Order: sequence, then C-alpha cells, then structure tokens
Amino acid sequence: MVTEIKLDGHLISVYQYHEEKVNDLHKISVGFKVTSEEYHDTAMLLYRETFDVIVPERKLSFRGRITNYSTSITNLYLKGQVGDYQLTLTEIVR
Repeated sequence: MVTEIKLDGHLISVYQYHEEKVNDLHKISVGFKVTSEEYHDTAMLLYRETFDVIVPERKLSFRGRITNYSTSITNLYLKGQVGDYQLTLTEIVR
C-alpha cells in the first residue's frame, strides 16, 4: 500500500490511496490527516493547485492538478484539531 506522496517536494503521509488512468492520464486520490499545527503550511501548498506529483512507492511521477478536494473540518486554526483531507490529482498535458 502507498503510504506517502510528494507534491512539489513536500512529503505527505497518506492513509488512503487509489490510482487509475483516465484517457491515458494518471489520476490519484488520497486521504490524509492535517493537524492544526500543519494547517497553514498545507493550505498554502494546496492553493498552488498544480504540482509535480511523485508517488515513490509506485515509481510514478507526473504534473498534476487538483480536480477534487474536501476536508472534514473547516477551522483548523483551533489548537488540537485534526482534519481528514481528500484530494484527487489528475495528470495534465504539458
């Protein structure tokens, strides 16, 4: 099972991973936890929307864009909070 991905070099530990190809383009969906302490950095990273995506355990890399995103909590500024994030990244043609 895949346990981590990298977005623009930032390592993200994932607890859920699904991979498929759509029209010969890679598409991955991941689930990961974000703590209140990590929230700001994670939010700033995800605002980029487009990333160099690496899945080390699958030897997979592609340029991808967020095509679906959700979180279980909207206010991680409160200390001690943990949110579940769901993120789908789809390969883009350069």
